[in-house]
Amino acid sequence: MTIKNKAYIAGIYEHPTRHAPDKSTAQLHAEVAKGALEDAGLTHADVDGYFCAGDAPGGIWQMSDYLGLNKLRHLDSTETGGCSYIIALGHAAEAIAAGKCSVALITLAGKPRTGPMPPRAYGPEIDFEMAYGPTTHNAYGMCAMRHMHDFGTTSEQLAWVKVAASHHAQYNPHAMLRDVVTVEDVVNSPIISDPLHRLDCCVVSDGGGAVIVTTPEIAKSLKRPLVRLTGHGEAQKGPNGGRKLDLTYSAGVWSGPAAFAEAGITPKDIKYASIYDSFTITVVIQLEDLGFCKKGEGGKFVSDGNLISGVGKLPWNTDGGGLCNNHPINRGGITKIIEAVRQLRGEAHPKVQVPNCDLAVVHGTGGLLGIRHAASTAILERV
Repeated sequence: MTIKNKAYIAGIYEHPTRHAPDKSTAQLHAEVAKGALEDAGLTHADVDGYFCAGDAPGGIWQMSDYLGLNKLRHLDSTETGGCSYIIALGHAAEAIAAGKCSVALITLAGKPRTGPMPPRAYGPEIDFEMAYGPTTHNAYGMCAMRHMHDFGTTSEQLAWVKVAASHHAQYNPHAMLRDVVTVEDVVNSPIISDPLHRLDCCVVSDGGGAVIVTTPEIAKSLKRPLVRLTGHGEAQKGPNGGRKLDLTYSAGVWSGPAAFAEAGITPKDIKYASIYDSFTITVVIQLEDLGFCKKGEGGKFVSDGNLISGVGKLPWNTDGGGLCNNHPINRGGITKIIEAVRQLRGEAHPKVQVPNCDLAVVHGTGGLLGIRHAASTAILERV
């Protein structure tokens, strides 16, 4: 079964807050759900499918009850870290195509700045790995170091990713970091995990977002621009016990081609890219894996403003991305969907809006790039 053109994104909402000491995580989920439903012109009574992940307090049954979702026919709480919501987009399309639901709600929310993080579920190999002191930062630092060793990638090239994000964030009134930075600013910021500097790292923000996915018939009855899902892929990658370990590629090497094949297009057709940016190296590796450039050439590809809207060949993360705008609950997947839909609707800021934007790719990873992670890719099209 294909999900091509079987489901449309009818509503989106990104919470404007980046600091929420006076709100609970459940309240943030409710507020983003309300915002997305209002954007679509629907109400909670229309929702019959609900999708969430490990950030939902109490799990899907408690969260759905809190949200007043009393007509659910389909529930999905697949947990794959930051890409959970891109995977949920594909799963929602599958459920809609199979007739399991007609209006699906996807929510994300959290407050890592002002509240506790949800507990991380550890796997069976944790006793063998914790002795080596893995952290989020050094797991990505290892990938950057290996990419530099194998391909000659430089810190200056990685810095161009942050520079592009800052150029876009200056036009986003809700972005955490709105100051434009230079390559020199990035490489002169403190080292966090060699070779990654502080400005190579994403922001930590409270907040959240929500997306409404529905049938073609319902979408066409609403007074909203039409954006449909034409291709989707998901995959995972682990260290495989250390056998043939290669830190220079992600699970995007499998999810990307699957999504492009289902959509019947190639990376050359894409007008706008929403690419997960937990760190600058994350972007470089994913762009290679998705086929925008050859393996090892990502550093050159992102240099000299090639990701800046109106300047480069591939406009990318025009809201400022996780590097400057928003990375709620340390998960960036849903904001990538939201900005891609804005671009396809023509609702991005005029300074960064891509002219005649009709095809966009959304891609993200969840977990740790240098250890084990999932990846998901979605192709969106304006109708």
